[in-house]
Amino acid sequence: MEAVIQKVEKEILEILAENPDHFLVEIKIKPTNNIRVFIDGDKGVGIGDLVKYNRNLHKVLEEAGFFPEGDFSLEVSSPGLGEPLKMRRQYQKNIDRFVEIIKEDGSKIEGKLLQVNDSEIIVEETKGKGKKAETITHTVSFQDIKSTQIQIKF
Repeated sequence: MEAVIQKVEKEILEILAENPDHFLVEIKIKPTNNIRVFIDGDKGVGIGDLVKYNRNLHKVLEEAGFFPEGDFSLEVSSPGLGEPLKMRRQYQKNIDRFVEIIKEDGSKIEGKLLQVNDSEIIVEETKGKGKKAETITHTVSFQDIKSTQIQIKF
């Protein structure tokens, strides 16, 4: 499957080259030849763009004969809020949003994503409420992050 993923990645990257604000996040292929391609954008990605990418990639995959029997399905979507952040560009576009970080050591940090650079992120965590609230700023290296999820706060 890894060879197929690499071929699909090459093709979708060529398609995405038309719009540098959009980027590939991940490709998953199930044993049933269900291909799931996750695309994000620095300013989000619209449904119209996702439909266009799906049609273009489907045509390329059919013409290239990656699945000789033609027995594949293709889904092109943006990662949902339930999907963890995987790329620095995703962190960048989510500055000022609340995140939950699970570190490699199993510890958890919940707070507002303030900054992102090439090697680390800065998160502001508030513990307690009212006058007893304490703000702690965490600098977390990307290599220490196991997963990061966007948190919805109302």
